[in-house]
Amino acid sequence: MNALLIVDVQNDFLPGGALPVPEGDRVAPLINRLIPRFEAVYATQDWHPADHLSFAANHPGRRPGETVEIGGLEQILWPVHCVQFTGGACFAPGLRTAPIRRVFPKGADRETDSYSGFFDNGRRRATGLADCLREAGVEELTVCGLALDYCVKFTVLDALELGFRVRLVQDACRAVNLRAGDGDRALEAMRAAGARIVAARELAEPS
Repeated sequence: MNALLIVDVQNDFLPGGALPVPEGDRVAPLINRLIPRFEAVYATQDWHPADHLSFAANHPGRRPGETVEIGGLEQILWPVHCVQFTGGACFAPGLRTAPIRRVFPKGADRETDSYSGFFDNGRRRATGLADCLREAGVEELTVCGLALDYCVKFTVLDALELGFRVRLVQDACRAVNLRAGDGDRALEAMRAAGARIVAARELAEPS
C-alpha cells in the first residue's frame, strides 16, 4: 500500500507564523488534492514544550540561526514555535485533516529536537510511525509538507533507510533556505538516497 505522509503543515510555519516558511501557505491546497488518491493518510506535528532547548530564547545571549551543542548533538537555534497546546502548533486551517488516520507528534523532549517523523535527531527514540506503517501494510510513502530542507528531508531519508519506497511531491513542499540553496541541496540528497521526485499533478489527476 502507498500512504500519504503530511509533514508539519502547521500555523507557525505559514507566513505570519513564528517560524514562517516562504510560501508555506501554498502547500495545503495541493495536499488537499492529493488526499483522495490515497487509502491511508498520516501526519507529523511539531509539538514542543515551551522550554525546548532548540529555542534561542532558552539560551540567554543567543539568537535564532546560531548553532550550539546539546547532549552531544549540534543544534540550530530556532525562534519559539509549535509550542504544545498553542494555536501555532495547530494544523493550517486550509488543510483537510479529517482523512488523517493518525498524527505523530515529535520534538516533545525538551533536550532533543526531532526533524524526522520517525526519530529524534539523536535517533534515541522512535515516534512509532514506522511500526504503524508496517502494521498497516504500507510499503511506499508519498511525502509532502514543511519544511523541505529540514523535517521533510530527514523524514524522507529515514523512510528510505527503514526500507520504504518514497515519492517526494516537490511542489507540495517549501524550504526554509536558512542558507541559500538549502532546498535544492535537500532535493539532491533525497534523490541520491533513492527518493523519486514528482509533481502533485502527476498524482492528483486520474490515471
